[in-house]
Amino acid sequence: MITKHPIYQDFPEYADKIKNLYHNNDEFQVLLHSYTELDEKIYKIEKDEELAMDDELSHLRKDRVFLKDEIYTFLKNS
Repeated sequence: MITKHPIYQDFPEYADKIKNLYHNNDEFQVLLHSYTELDEKIYKIEKDEELAMDDELSHLRKDRVFLKDEIYTFLKNS
């Protein structure tokens, strides 16, 4: 199934912290914005709304996992 991967869905236990950091931490805001934009791009490619080669899509998915890991680390350490 093709779906978006909102960070709140992946880390529901950090929902309040995500909201707080987003409004009070510029670094986290940039990180979350980058993740959201990338997730949207992947979603559009998977829905055939945008074109991409398979290797490009694979690379984008790896980038999304990397950003998600960065966000998780940020959440744990703050």
